[in-house]
Amino acid sequence: MTPSERIDCQIPADCAGMRLDQALALALPAYSRSRLQQWLKAGQLRVDGRIVRPRDPVWGGERVSGEPILEPETVAIAQNIPLDIRYEDEDLLALNKPAGLVAHPAAGNRDGTLVNALLHHAPELALLPRAGLVHRLDKDTTGLLVVARSLRAHNALIEQLQARRIEREYLAVVNGTPVAGGTVDAPIGRHPVDRQRMAVVANGKSAVTHYRVLRRFRAHTLLRVKLETGRTHQIRVHMAHVRLPLLGDPVYGGRPRVPPDAAARCIETIQRFRRQALHAERLALSHPITAQQLQWQAELPVDLAELLKVLSEDGEIRHE
Repeated sequence: MTPSERIDCQIPADCAGMRLDQALALALPAYSRSRLQQWLKAGQLRVDGRIVRPRDPVWGGERVSGEPILEPETVAIAQNIPLDIRYEDEDLLALNKPAGLVAHPAAGNRDGTLVNALLHHAPELALLPRAGLVHRLDKDTTGLLVVARSLRAHNALIEQLQARRIEREYLAVVNGTPVAGGTVDAPIGRHPVDRQRMAVVANGKSAVTHYRVLRRFRAHTLLRVKLETGRTHQIRVHMAHVRLPLLGDPVYGGRPRVPPDAAARCIETIQRFRRQALHAERLALSHPITAQQLQWQAELPVDLAELLKVLSEDGEIRHE
């Protein structure tokens, strides 16, 4: 039996004057605009009981209802790629992503991605946008991710993200030795020259990052970083902006910093660490259906644990 989804919502008053499909994309963020357009054109969604066109204007307050048929939204092949799942039920799963795993297929990474792995583990995720991914980690960032397994969970998790109610904490090793933590409140957008990079730019989207010092070494520092927002490359861009670039970051990190007169093992470990030293250690949220408070913590990956061990052996600065 082809699955369907019950929809019953009201167009917000502040959408007055918008096209219907634009207003619905705001009111129903769990569904792509193209999917909403298809349902409207097929008459599977009605406005105040009437069939209307996607381009028709709305005035706010209209009731949109229907039981549209769900068709696959994520088109990618399922691949048997191991997943480190830390929690799973019928509405969501939390997993610990390894370094080197891209979130979803794109140019240069047509398969072998997290989405391909998720579709093998739970084929029904093909019905969800981006196979249920509501946030992502960069290819070489490790740690915790949450994935929606149902449309109702997808919508609720997106709302939590937008309301900044999902707690995401990271561990980061940066070049430099700040005396204290701080907050970076600086907008992020595409770099004005290099479109493959992000940067702090005046017309960017609001971005806020908090950080505090956990351990200080001779030339590096271990920070705990907490995100308020979730912009692309946010931690990497913000820490580089305050001249504390992540160790090993190939895009924003610059040349690796080596402590003066460091032992050969320390120098070699720093120079061969070729990914950003960033790990999503803790994730906390309210279950999208039961409202139960959930949290998970992921241990450091082997390479990052070894890096910290070597930096500590080189010389850790302790303050009473």
